[in-house]
Amino acid sequence: MGGTSPCASCKLLRRRCAKDCIFAPYFPSDDPQKFAIVHKVFGASNVSKMLQELPVHQRADAVNSLVYEANARMRDPVYGCVGAISYLQNQVSELQMQLAVAQAEILCIQMQQEPVMPAPAAIDEPDDKSFLVHPQYLNFASSSSSNVIPDYSLNRESVFGHDMVS
Repeated sequence: MGGTSPCASCKLLRRRCAKDCIFAPYFPSDDPQKFAIVHKVFGASNVSKMLQELPVHQRADAVNSLVYEANARMRDPVYGCVGAISYLQNQVSELQMQLAVAQAEILCIQMQQEPVMPAPAAIDEPDDKSFLVHPQYLNFASSSSSNVIPDYSLNRESVFGHDMVS
């Protein structure tokens, strides 16, 4: 950083920190461990080449990624951050499976608590229009909000023909 305190990389490499030091903006002298771990995993020369190839506005993000990957490599030398990602993906899959099981259990409990409605009777004759005069279909003049078509939702017994829970 010119005539003041050298950046963390120049300190670690024991060299004079020039005004145009590529490491100075990203590896301040107050955080020497940040450069030390990146240097240990990637090497100062490689990091310097990577930073020089990038536009200035992308360098800070690149340094953050290098620091993250270097820390992951120190924890898991074989897989690095891919190992962490894989672990988290497996955890998400297990939690999604647990959620699906819990939702299925809730649905079963809700279905057990619903009153059993008899299945609507089949019409014997195709010309029989007597179902049209059923009181629930004639109640369209009422002032209440019962103008909605009644909900004849399916229950387990009408779908499967028997009770699933023994």
